[in-house]
Amino acid sequence: MKNKQTTDHRPLTTKSFSYGRQSIDDTDIQAVIETLKSDWLTQGPTIQKFEQALNNKFGGKFASVVSNGTAGLHLIALGLGWKKDDVVITSPITFLASANCAVYVGATPDFVDIDESSYTLDPNELEWKLKQYSTQNRKVKAVVAVDYAGHPCDWSALKTLQEKYEFQLVNDYCHSLGAEYKDEIQYAPKYADAVNLSFHPVKHITTGEGGAVLTNNESLDNKIKTLRTHGMTKDESVLEKNDGPWYYEMHEPGFNYRITDFQCALGISQLKKLESNIERRRQIAEYYDKIFGKDDRFVIPKVYGFAKHAYHLYPLQINFAETKISKKNYFLKLKEKNINCQVHYVPVHLQPFYRKNFGFNAHDFPVAEKFYEHELSIPMYPALTEEDLEYISNTIIETLDKIK
Repeated sequence: MKNKQTTDHRPLTTKSFSYGRQSIDDTDIQAVIETLKSDWLTQGPTIQKFEQALNNKFGGKFASVVSNGTAGLHLIALGLGWKKDDVVITSPITFLASANCAVYVGATPDFVDIDESSYTLDPNELEWKLKQYSTQNRKVKAVVAVDYAGHPCDWSALKTLQEKYEFQLVNDYCHSLGAEYKDEIQYAPKYADAVNLSFHPVKHITTGEGGAVLTNNESLDNKIKTLRTHGMTKDESVLEKNDGPWYYEMHEPGFNYRITDFQCALGISQLKKLESNIERRRQIAEYYDKIFGKDDRFVIPKVYGFAKHAYHLYPLQINFAETKISKKNYFLKLKEKNINCQVHYVPVHLQPFYRKNFGFNAHDFPVAEKFYEHELSIPMYPALTEEDLEYISNTIIETLDKIK
């Protein structure tokens, strides 16, 4: 039976759809319960088990799980030795932490525009900027490349530039768990000096809050593990003395960036379902592609031949200026119909802090700014049914047809 048309603002469904959400089942809940009943709630054996599971899945030699993805980026910045006057480049289309991690340690953030098809950092724009710094006799310390929405950057191109210009390469991998680059799911630690993960509820797997750093560099891993626990160490090779088994030293102050055992138990359980999670996301993306790809008012995400998209997000673009529709008005109309989209992201260089402290301005990165004007992240998570997808896609199109 068809839903009756209404003359008020009541939605045509009682379900509410977010742009993303967690997928928790009984096996996840049972894993947490078992750990809650164990001897260890934190700093116990489940931490190491989760770290090993992440290495096995994503190919790193070393993993450090931490309290959240932002903590991971902060620890990477400290571990790689970023400091005052170092230049760290990232994408304008990312979460704040990808740039803030440079600010935390006194480094200078800069940005490079995105590729207009993949929405990831453009290697050609990066090389242009690296040359600019080179003519000023300045070296870029690091590049934080973001695998935006689940589409891998062109890592071979970035690696070539790293070898030529000698900068550190960090993969902000938070969107791309389960993605593939050149048919490899374990690509991230292969190309980057450090790889940052997030386990926020809207990501592919969740621990509530949580994150991890993967690396093939043992000394970097050791530093991160020390700094995540207040800077405390019991490593006999660095102790100045040793009063006994209880003894520890702090050679530099660190942070409480630890994660709990019961969070890691959830992470281990979630990780076992990553493949099915990604498979369903790709099915949803294929459905959206077919519906929106035949309507020239929309631009669907493109996927380069070297990539298999993980679809943390489905960034749909609408040319609001051409359709003479207010993005804000459209966003609110969809919300009235229980479709809670999001925009990823407000370009970081346009944030007041970055404008006032580092001199960035509108039009500095035109591809990123145009993308922001057009982008809406529409619902993308495995629990969406075929009926849900039909409602969401029909409502997105019909609302665009009707809105004034």
